[in-house]
Amino acid sequence: MADFTDSLSVSASGLRAQAQRLRHVSENIANADTPGYRRKTVSFENEHGAAGDVETVKTGRVKLDRSDLSQIYDPGHPMADETGHYDGSNVNLVIEIADAREAQRSYEANLKMFDQARQMSSSLLELLRR
Repeated sequence: MADFTDSLSVSASGLRAQAQRLRHVSENIANADTPGYRRKTVSFENEHGAAGDVETVKTGRVKLDRSDLSQIYDPGHPMADETGHYDGSNVNLVIEIADAREAQRSYEANLKMFDQARQMSSSLLELLRR
């Protein structure tokens, strides 16, 4: 029965990690047009369970993408400098959509694994009751 619990905890940690990733991708997309906004990225790390035999996943620290901000030419913008440019964001919507799809598919895979382990443990308990 411990194996079922371990698989549930592994898939639940994957669900939490991908949900966190989706939150940051959504935030990046929402702020794509915000001047000076830097894209947020999140990394994943292994985490050892209490007994030390099960490794789960957790999100690491949120980091800001240090790539150059886009320069936007708009002399009428209040943040424009003397050349008429201001700093845009470094969010690329194509990358964010690809990250969102990858996170969604990983989330769905973890959800299926969680559901499969739950069904197997329910079936085992049903067999033991007979």
